[in-house]
Amino acid sequence: MSNVPRLDAFIAGKPQASGGGASTLLSPIDLTPFAELIECPEATVDAAVGNAHAAYLAHRKSTLAQRAQWLNAAAGAIEAAVPEITAMLIRDIGKPKRAASFEANRSAAFLRACAAQVVSLSGETVPVDSAATGAGRVGFTRHVPFGVVAGITPFNAPINLLVQKLGPAIAAGNAMVVKPHPAGTRVALRVAELFIQAGVPAGLFNLVTGERDAAQALVRHPRVMAVTFTGGTVAGDALVRAAGAKKFVAELGSNAANIVLADADVPDAAKRIAGAAFEASGQQCISAQRVIVEASVLDAFLPAFVQAAKALKVGEPSDETVDIGPMVSLAAANRVMAMMADALKRGARYALEPVQKDCLVSPGIAVGVPRDAQLWCDEAFGPLALVETASSVDEALSLANDSPFGLQGAVFTRSLKSAMRFSEEFDVGSLWINEASRFRLDMYPFGGVKRSGFGREGVKYAIEEMSQLKFTGMRWDV
Repeated sequence: MSNVPRLDAFIAGKPQASGGGASTLLSPIDLTPFAELIECPEATVDAAVGNAHAAYLAHRKSTLAQRAQWLNAAAGAIEAAVPEITAMLIRDIGKPKRAASFEANRSAAFLRACAAQVVSLSGETVPVDSAATGAGRVGFTRHVPFGVVAGITPFNAPINLLVQKLGPAIAAGNAMVVKPHPAGTRVALRVAELFIQAGVPAGLFNLVTGERDAAQALVRHPRVMAVTFTGGTVAGDALVRAAGAKKFVAELGSNAANIVLADADVPDAAKRIAGAAFEASGQQCISAQRVIVEASVLDAFLPAFVQAAKALKVGEPSDETVDIGPMVSLAAANRVMAMMADALKRGARYALEPVQKDCLVSPGIAVGVPRDAQLWCDEAFGPLALVETASSVDEALSLANDSPFGLQGAVFTRSLKSAMRFSEEFDVGSLWINEASRFRLDMYPFGGVKRSGFGREGVKYAIEEMSQLKFTGMRWDV
């Protein structure tokens, strides 16, 4: 294994040998090794947090202008490394080249947006003299950092979902220790190096490697004052229990509903939902999974949806024309095929049969999926979708809400009345009208309800989540 890199901790601005055990990471493209992952022991996690805490104390009085300068410099370093990062995303997680390049560039743009936003981070005056006993006193609030923030990031967008946490945390004045998903670790380590090269002070971004044990050791560390996590709901439950009583922002699972009402532009809806369901191999928390269609347009929608899915190109991710590359691992591909088999066993039937070749899985569409099937109840996190018929708007809304999750949903309609009704009654944290559920921009508050999590991401909102309000009151008539 000497010909592949060893992925180990990054602390105080440089790589650190932790002495932990190693496991081999395989590329989903050809199932050959691309790295060895070191499982950081608790002592290394403690060192990373301790160094981050020291860096936080050293820079806690940094100005908003200084933090903006750091983030802009880091963005510039990422922009210069886009080809290198794109190649890593292709090799390590099988992301198609066009999507990988977009993700790398988006990450730099997100850091620049944080830099622009943080200079207007402000508090407010509080009218304490609205109470009789507050006479002769003034009060005001400021945003102050937590100190050390732990970030646990997933594989599916290794740089974008890293900077979605890192940028706001540093903007708010914190230091951050990140534990990335194994498949995203090589990218995260490269970003850590780029931050140092850009002049971001050592220790403000430390990194530990590994799997569950390293993550749990990090979130439960007594000097970690806040946690921001993106991943599955079961993992989120375990991390919340480990973390205990501290700030916890969580973007968890989903099985996003996309509703097509009778007055929708059906061809447009079919094309947009197909992209949302199957691009990125369905490996996004807001990928379209449950497609609920009013009965009067089902015969028009279903063949258009199948055709749009067939038009997506499945294949080698280094090919710039490919829309769907391999899933992150053979285990992931086998899991989604088993989920589809479960639905068929319970009475569903194919509208489009998925085909698996190692980690590659082509789009699969099922109809007649019963409510007790995994494909209805759970998160597929793969290129699978189901189409269900609703007899009315009322039933469409009921079916959409028939889920423990509520991250981001979509409704296709030309009716303002219907759009506003779903805005009021569809239990999701974010809703798009006439755009599919995978559409996301960085300036709006993004996060879930129910079992899809708590807290919000998005530039302004994430910076606010990564800070806390401090009140100061003053009696001035002395």
